[in-house]
Amino acid sequence: MEPTRDCPLFGGAFSAILPKGAVDVSDLRPVPDNQEVFCHPVTDQSLIVELLELQAHVRGEAAARYHFEDVGGVQGARAVHVESVQPLSLENLALRGCCQEAWVLSGKQQIAKENQQVAKDVTLHQALLRLPQYQTDLLLTFNQPPPDNRSSLGPENLSPAPWSLGDFEQLVTSLTLHDPNIFGPQ
Repeated sequence: MEPTRDCPLFGGAFSAILPKGAVDVSDLRPVPDNQEVFCHPVTDQSLIVELLELQAHVRGEAAARYHFEDVGGVQGARAVHVESVQPLSLENLALRGCCQEAWVLSGKQQIAKENQQVAKDVTLHQALLRLPQYQTDLLLTFNQPPPDNRSSLGPENLSPAPWSLGDFEQLVTSLTLHDPNIFGPQ
């Protein structure tokens, strides 16, 4: 996928600019209906866009922490550590018209991959976009596992570069809603 092209998400209800080379994980394995998951073609990096039920009992920074810890629990993280939580300026978002508040969180979770005993520190960057009029928390996650130090990646000019925080920021800011019917009757 070219970095300047909008990619349809959730059957075209949303679109966003994905990093070059993003592989749609649903072409490889089942993905829940409330998620769009993309992986880097060479590294273990992934990007996840999730439509979640609004957690109205938590507000502000606490909402971002709530979702980070919830993801850690689902992934069976042995440890979770929040490094920073910052408000995200709504004026930079394509969703600014329907997003009431937005937060960016960075942290680490100690996670073991399937069928592996050794847990690794995975850096996670999350953006939480809150859409209360749709009873929805939109969670975008950028997983950055430690490099594998694989020397079999091939010549530098043939292997796609790892994704950057800039790629994640572009995904977050370009996310656009086209069909509010995805949220059901309002």
